Amino acid sequence: MKQNEDIVEIRNLTTTLDDAVIHKDLNLSIKRGEVLGIVGDSGSGKTTLMRAILSLLKPDAGSINVFGHDIIKATPKTLLEIQKRWGVLFQSNALFSSLTLLENVMFPLKEHTRLDEESMREIAMLKILLSGLPLDAAGKYPAELSGGMQKRAGLARAIVLDPELIFLDEPTAGLDPQTAGALDELILNLQSTMGLTIVMVTHDLDSLWRDTDRVAFLGEKKVLSVDDMAALVKNPHPLIQKFFSGMRAKAAEQGYQHGS
Repeated sequence: MKQNEDIVEIRNLTTTLDDAVIHKDLNLSIKRGEVLGIVGDSGSGKTTLMRAILSLLKPDAGSINVFGHDIIKATPKTLLEIQKRWGVLFQSNALFSSLTLLENVMFPLKEHTRLDEESMREIAMLKILLSGLPLDAAGKYPAELSGGMQKRAGLARAIVLDPELIFLDEPTAGLDPQTAGALDELILNLQSTMGLTIVMVTHDLDSLWRDTDRVAFLGEKKVLSVDDMAALVKNPHPLIQKFFSGMRAKAAEQGYQHGS
């Protein structure tokens, strides 16, 4: 596997929702091993783009190549094989409320492997520990876990099949700054130890500075710029300047510079 190769290539993507054009001729490449942030104003189509990559909605035109396969044209069998190679942490965590944490993390193993029960439990417990959760959390239900623990549980499930690529939708949403910072550290640790490629949709400016190698800024139905944060905040495009001109944006930048 080559480092720096494009693991995802999106070309001339057009998507509509309820007759509204969300993306028009959008292009984006995601490199193996990087943490790519996706940002933009509300309504710019960040989550819609992630849903299109995940095959949760069908674009009107264009191509989405993942691991060398155009997932828009892929057969159900090929698509299933590709989906086994990625993991997803949804904004709502999407944990099954009637299953314990351990059962939630084991779920993809039951769906996609033929491992025996004991092996599945061992793998799931390992991923729970990797996600920074205590062993005694395994027997608890989602409602018994804090918001931060639920995010970690969702991450444990996202990595249980040892994916090459994971998608994070607003991973720090609803978390206090300390918990969000700890989750950022976990994401970077998992990225380095597992060699993951990470695609992160987020509004969290601190996370963008701390976690990402590059950031794609969405606006005007396309990707306006892809760059590291230091260069992106200097981009003269009015939408980008407006997005990063607020007090919170300046505080996040200063916090990163003082911390690095």
